[in-house]
Amino acid sequence: MRIIAITSPKLMDEDVYLIKALLAKGIDTIHLRKPESDIHACRKVLEALTPEQRAKIIVHDYPELYEEFSLKGIHVNKNVPSLPHDYKGYRTRSCHSLEEVQRYKEEYDYVFLSPIFDSISKVGYRSGFTKEELLEASAMGIIDGKVIALGGVTFDKIPYLKKLNFGGAAMIGGIYHPNALIKLNNGDLF
Repeated sequence: MRIIAITSPKLMDEDVYLIKALLAKGIDTIHLRKPESDIHACRKVLEALTPEQRAKIIVHDYPELYEEFSLKGIHVNKNVPSLPHDYKGYRTRSCHSLEEVQRYKEEYDYVFLSPIFDSISKVGYRSGFTKEELLEASAMGIIDGKVIALGGVTFDKIPYLKKLNFGGAAMIGGIYHPNALIKLNNGDLF
């Protein structure tokens, strides 16, 4: 199962440290998602990473950074509604319904399905699916290796997500939560 980290929406002093530490611990991919920061702030983060680390970054808000820094890919969402015309890199997309997953997952390397659980990072953002809906979607093959669970995901929920056949788990609040940062500093996050 892939473990994917998504940065906080706002630039934080510990962003570079956190990205480097997560990659060193074996996180598969980091999504650089900074809708509350400008392109210059994102550039500063990317400039502080090695080419090997940048090759594991998927950019959300500034697709022009993909080529500039030889990143892993571009994420399609409301801020970036389509990929560049001749784009050949890694493709990911946000989905908020099972219908969207069915519509888009074959066009992308993976899609996020959210919110699976009540959000940690977005106050009042509640789960969009019942346990029964997720079980049925899994049984029907809608949830599979190309679908990544997002929304309220923490490390303790990974066994449940595996049972539902998700291909991975993506975390924002589960990574940026103070307890996760303490565990990361102590070397025992995973």
